[in-house]
Amino acid sequence: MFLGVTASVTNWDAEGTTCSLILEDNPLVDFVELPDTCQGLHYCNILSGVVRGALKMVSMKTEVTWLCDMLRGDDVFELLVKLLKQVPEEYPYKDDE
Repeated sequence: MFLGVTASVTNWDAEGTTCSLILEDNPLVDFVELPDTCQGLHYCNILSGVVRGALKMVSMKTEVTWLCDMLRGDDVFELLVKLLKQVPEEYPYKDDE
């Protein structure tokens, strides 16, 4: 939402802990072209950190990795999101006091 990017959530696994985010548009790559010597570079890796950080703020420990990247010749931008642990919330104060 912050970058104006719409994502589709697909490819859920049987346990419901892993899914794919398909990005329909990526404004970070509008004027970027990777040379052949940099094909191993994940130019938009900051987006995986943004998704992981946002899920951490709602008590979900996740692993986010790139599956497909249009800069590397794929058809779409696709992130794999895997839930590692649901962290229980801890409150620094007591409600009854």
